[in-house]
Amino acid sequence: MTVSRIVRRRELEVMLGKVKPHPKPKVRLEQYQTPPRLASTLLHTAAYTFNDLAGRVVCDLGCGTGILALGASLLGAEYVVGLDLDPEAVKVARENAFSLGVKNVDWIAGSLEAVRGGFDLVVENPPFGVWRRGADLEFLGKALTLAPIVYSVHKAGNRRHISAAVQKFGGRITAAFKSRIIIPYMFSFHRKPERSVEVEIYRVETG
Repeated sequence: MTVSRIVRRRELEVMLGKVKPHPKPKVRLEQYQTPPRLASTLLHTAAYTFNDLAGRVVCDLGCGTGILALGASLLGAEYVVGLDLDPEAVKVARENAFSLGVKNVDWIAGSLEAVRGGFDLVVENPPFGVWRRGADLEFLGKALTLAPIVYSVHKAGNRRHISAAVQKFGGRITAAFKSRIIIPYMFSFHRKPERSVEVEIYRVETG
């Protein structure tokens, strides 16, 4: 999708606020919706601070209902692939793409092995690894095999852990900035109407 003007971050946030969440999220997959504010901050930084997005081929790993993939398209990505293990999430992502008039995204329901290299950029908000230890690093390692530049969201307070993993995978962190995820009451074990979780977004390069 070609964008002939600069899209303001707040404008993008409003557009992404129209993305429907998963109707029946699964706790074992840590299917927490990426908030529009976080998604718009990540993508706006990629597009206008680092010039990583316009005209690029992008992959959204663990795309859920498509918020990062759709935002990448709206900011001028040439072509986007959204991958998620959950077919129901992918179904909703397709509906969201239709609602937003986005046509240059292909959606894949499958595991991480369903995609291979050839991308310019990967964006991801992976599971934090609360329910399956190491899931966050599994996504990060896969992302760094797909593209030379990766934007990845991780729970704050783990920078040393993430830095060591990035180095092990042959990458280097070139930028990091903080944001928050507001997790609403979604599952029976939740005790509050919502919970605020601080996260860090890492920009990682290979080579």
